[in-house]
Amino acid sequence: MKKILIVEDEPSLTRILRSYLEKEGFSVITASRGDTGYDLSLTENPDLILLDLNLPGMDGMDVAREVNKQKNIPIIMVTARVEEIDKLKGLETGADDYISKPFSPREVVARVKAVLRRVEKTNPSKTKVQVLDITIDPDAHLVLRGDQELELTPSEFSLLKVMAENPGRVYSRFQLLEVIQGQAYEGYERTIDAHIKNLRIKLERDTRNPHYVKTVFGIGYRFAREDE
Repeated sequence: MKKILIVEDEPSLTRILRSYLEKEGFSVITASRGDTGYDLSLTENPDLILLDLNLPGMDGMDVAREVNKQKNIPIIMVTARVEEIDKLKGLETGADDYISKPFSPREVVARVKAVLRRVEKTNPSKTKVQVLDITIDPDAHLVLRGDQELELTPSEFSLLKVMAENPGRVYSRFQLLEVIQGQAYEGYERTIDAHIKNLRIKLERDTRNPHYVKTVFGIGYRFAREDE
């Protein structure tokens, strides 16, 4: 049974989300404060966190940053902040998806399932990917650049893996959105730009002149070929 941690300070919304998730077979734990939610993320080892941004005790952005320093847990941010810049800031903390209030509880459940499916797809036993000086081990959820281990979020890992498996192939933002979400939800393709930015910060030695993940202007992204 997958365990979901809901960090939300609106009791009525917590009850609704808990009810829908439990009906779908999930185990649910809750917190109404950011600091409490962070502590539970460390002690309870949830499979996914539904995280509000406006929280007492500790802001949701800070919770996401600290969780990603300690654990490899997928995070879906759930918030009333609707400006695009807020969405990008949320994704830049390492969140895997972003849902704006008001929303349908069924949509939240669908997003949870999609993110968990994507995480599971990166974990089964598969051959290691070796390209340039990058090694990707799906079994261990491990990425090495030379001898250096890189700490990637599940979304960053998925994006890097799919592109590195096919060096030179150009992926549109829409295609990459499907990779990390299981299906592409309406229109928010700039999600990918935020994840690629984070990935480059960890992967590239010079983010202004990327060596591994190349931008194909007007289309999307690709991984560098061996002959480049």
